Amino acid sequence: MSKRPEGSGPPGSPPGAGEATVPLGDELLLIRGECSFLLVGKAGSRFPLFIETPDDEYCQAVDPDDLVVVSMPEGGPVTQACMMLELVRRHHIPLVVLPKDHPGSRRLSMVVSVAPEILLACDILRGTHPEQHLLCSSAELSGLSLAGIPGGVTVKHLPSGAVIEHLTPENYSADKQQ
Repeated sequence: MSKRPEGSGPPGSPPGAGEATVPLGDELLLIRGECSFLLVGKAGSRFPLFIETPDDEYCQAVDPDDLVVVSMPEGGPVTQACMMLELVRRHHIPLVVLPKDHPGSRRLSMVVSVAPEILLACDILRGTHPEQHLLCSSAELSGLSLAGIPGGVTVKHLPSGAVIEHLTPENYSADKQQ
């Protein structure tokens, strides 16, 4: 497991500024804040992703370099996020979008987005946003932007104090998040 230093922008940039390219193949990236985290993986193959909303069903084409991102705004078991990520990227389970007034959105411990580029925001209700380029996060990771590129991920606006780790398949069960 490798770690990127705090504020992993380009050399000479202040923490949280700029952008960095992080290599990523079949392994996963774990982006940790103090109390929350994101799990990031490449889709790895081309497949249709169905998005179920209260009124309709959408089908989105997913490309191999697209990202599958699981956000756990209050933290929790990393293995649980790994399972969710794999259900989407390997088994292509549909994503479900709840209506804005649905009581279940308050109980979602994790949310998922699949897109070429994903922006993290803390001001959207969990599970209620059908557009895959936005994903609910904690305030500490809000504003972070991730983009899948061949061989890696571009990370923009990494918050000060956030750490990026590579997780290899044998380390998926090495749960260190409280």
